[in-house]
Amino acid sequence: MDSTTTTDRGLYPAPRSDIFQDQGKFRTRFNFPGRNLPDHDDHGYGPLSTVVESFMDPGTLIRMHQHRDEEIVSWVPAGVMRHDDREGNELVTDADHLLVMNAGEGFWHAEETLADDPPLRMLQIFVRPRELGLAPGIQHGPLPDPEPNEWRRVFAPAGADHPFTVRNAVDCYDVRLDANEGATLPAAGERDAYAYVFEGSVDVGGAALDETESVLWTGDGAPPTVTAGGEGATVVAFLVDPDAPVTRQGTIGR
Repeated sequence: MDSTTTTDRGLYPAPRSDIFQDQGKFRTRFNFPGRNLPDHDDHGYGPLSTVVESFMDPGTLIRMHQHRDEEIVSWVPAGVMRHDDREGNELVTDADHLLVMNAGEGFWHAEETLADDPPLRMLQIFVRPRELGLAPGIQHGPLPDPEPNEWRRVFAPAGADHPFTVRNAVDCYDVRLDANEGATLPAAGERDAYAYVFEGSVDVGGAALDETESVLWTGDGAPPTVTAGGEGATVVAFLVDPDAPVTRQGTIGR
């Protein structure tokens, strides 16, 4: 399907981001959902500021540092990320657990992989809170087991009946698709959707995406179906209210 047709359906694909920082044993690739939309004057899309693909080699320490006025979700499908903070938490996040750091007015933490840990590749998701100076806090715990070819709700807006929440209008889902299987993008009211291919390749309503590519769907008509290629795929999708009130003073996720 050509780009004109996908645009007519409200689909805006983007290639792999070239915004990459190489700090040796710690490497990051920054994905800005607002950049998918032509002539959009914000690198974020409403409250969803940035989706960072992060790599840490075994035996890497990111020393204690502060975040302010942003919600940071660590989604770790493989490997181990070890968290330490000034509140006395020592937490391990892996494929079975999620970490949400509600930085608020200020939260200090460090991240580490031990020498005998496997290489780490994860997503760190930055959400703009609805207001500045909120109380800081942290959420950590087990995720439900994923079901093949079904969306799993990873986190939800504050006030939702869900163990992991962020303080703005963003929901997150993930799915592990078998070869040539599909799942319709989740929907919530008038929300738009941003989908990121973590592994494999997919077709999203006629937009062909490879690993580390993304697509923004602006909510025109019925949600498109995400269909995996012959090797299967892992996809993360965000439902976003682009008109939600946001702040833009986060340490990273401005």
